[in-house]
Amino acid sequence: MTPPALPVGAAVAQEVREVRTMLGDAGLSAGILVRDLASGHEAGIDPDLEMPAASLVKVPVALATLERIRRGELDPASPVVVDPGRLAGSGPPGITRFRHPASVALEDLLYLAVSLSDSSACDALLALTPPAQVGRLLRELGVPEVEVRHGLGELGNTPAEALEHLHPGLGHVFAATATTAHGGSAIRSLDVSVTTTVSARVLADLLGAVWGSGRIGPEVSARLRELLAANVHRQRLAPEFERDSSTWSSKTGTVLNLRHEAGVVEHADGGRVVVVVLSRSSVPAGVQPAAEIALGRAARRLHDVVRRTAPSPRALFRAG
Repeated sequence: MTPPALPVGAAVAQEVREVRTMLGDAGLSAGILVRDLASGHEAGIDPDLEMPAASLVKVPVALATLERIRRGELDPASPVVVDPGRLAGSGPPGITRFRHPASVALEDLLYLAVSLSDSSACDALLALTPPAQVGRLLRELGVPEVEVRHGLGELGNTPAEALEHLHPGLGHVFAATATTAHGGSAIRSLDVSVTTTVSARVLADLLGAVWGSGRIGPEVSARLRELLAANVHRQRLAPEFERDSSTWSSKTGTVLNLRHEAGVVEHADGGRVVVVVLSRSSVPAGVQPAAEIALGRAARRLHDVVRRTAPSPRALFRAG
């Protein structure tokens, strides 16, 4: 005999408990929020937990840049001379790995910063629209504000690179053991008191605004959605959400033991669900395929329970 279905609240709570246990078994702590954009129905794990933003900060930077283009303050075709990065070994793609100065159109810098997660390109955008101005523009648009505290260059200048020549993986060992329960760290890019931070809820609200009809101009939100859809980093949550019947648009963020991703899955039936996963690993290793798989499965399970228990569009129409 099939057991009776759990009430909606109990079903969500049970799924959250099981997902939290699964992540703990993989050595992960996380802040997660999954929200159906039509109904607002959601499920999450510590969604208000503040964590270092890593490359997720490129989303509000891009939004502010696109808004200035819309206002006519910046020319998308204007060339910007960007100095090369300083990385000699492994590291992020793009201009960060260039050896010579490059002249790149402003709109192409946006593509590099968001779709390729090019930190040098993002720093070039911040040179045109400094952190304080980014925050002011977000407030004017009425979207959740992410306080940008620094450029992205220092994210690639971590003990992982400084210590790697002494002992492979030493930087990751340090990162996994150097963070306190409250987010303090001897590593600047991991210390929530000094680095740019976000929560899953703030990012879900921000992406909801980009996919919604608010004060963000339609040309701005459409272009940002295009850039997120072109994200080349597909190893984390994309395997769980990319289907013939759905599309996945997102931005990843990775620094040492931090593995984040925030995006929106759009289903063929018209459903749209925002998924934000912020995570910290206690495993002292740089390459952790098991962690990537666990994060993807956690996101998918919470997505599925939200889809199963969210009010249908027809019910929402009747209620309205």
